[in-house]
Amino acid sequence: MLEITICDDEKKLRNDLHHIIGMQLDLSGMEYRITEMESGEELLRKNGERPADIIFLDIEMGGMNGMEAAKALRKAGGNAILVFVTAYPDFVFHGYEVKALNYILKPYEDKKIREVLDQALQELDIQAEKYYIVEQKAGTCRLPLRETRYFVSEGRKVTAVTGGEPITFYGKLGEIETELPDTFIRCHNRYLVNLSYVTKLENASLLCGGEKIAVSRSCAQETAAAFARFMLR
Repeated sequence: MLEITICDDEKKLRNDLHHIIGMQLDLSGMEYRITEMESGEELLRKNGERPADIIFLDIEMGGMNGMEAAKALRKAGGNAILVFVTAYPDFVFHGYEVKALNYILKPYEDKKIREVLDQALQELDIQAEKYYIVEQKAGTCRLPLRETRYFVSEGRKVTAVTGGEPITFYGKLGEIETELPDTFIRCHNRYLVNLSYVTKLENASLLCGGEKIAVSRSCAQETAAAFARFMLR
């Protein structure tokens, strides 16, 4: 079971972060437990009893602050993935001292939290399946993004093309794009493609899952750059 600790002396912010992380992990079907703590002292005491895999740690807290708690944790041999939470970005430059993975700025942005959580899971070598939630008349379904080759927009409807039956629903590509991992890129005002399925890029088109898809002039440069970055991974 994945053990996650959120340490922040503000209850509302703990709850907000708990909610966002929990929603993301629920979509993956992963077993997890999230524990909330309100001080650095509590973190050190309880982490010794049940070590966390990932710790989201507020830097500015009363009593022992987050940086002091992180140093004490490392000194005691703790090897959890550390993610700092702060309203002041200047503090994060000290993160290298305690081998912090990343940081999240307050107020929270859902997309940033999802990205940092995915990064932490990769560090732990845990591959969480990613889904996009689709609302249809028949009900709600989870669309596995690993199997999704591209999204195409036609009027008010969007179709997700997978290896099986296409799934069509009402939506806007711009809104969908904000909820997808960076393996999906906009190559045209009508298309969002999964780079995992792109095998060839030409001047005005690309091959995605064996299908030829247009690349617009306005998206050509960013599409080429994203494809190059993906190939170098």
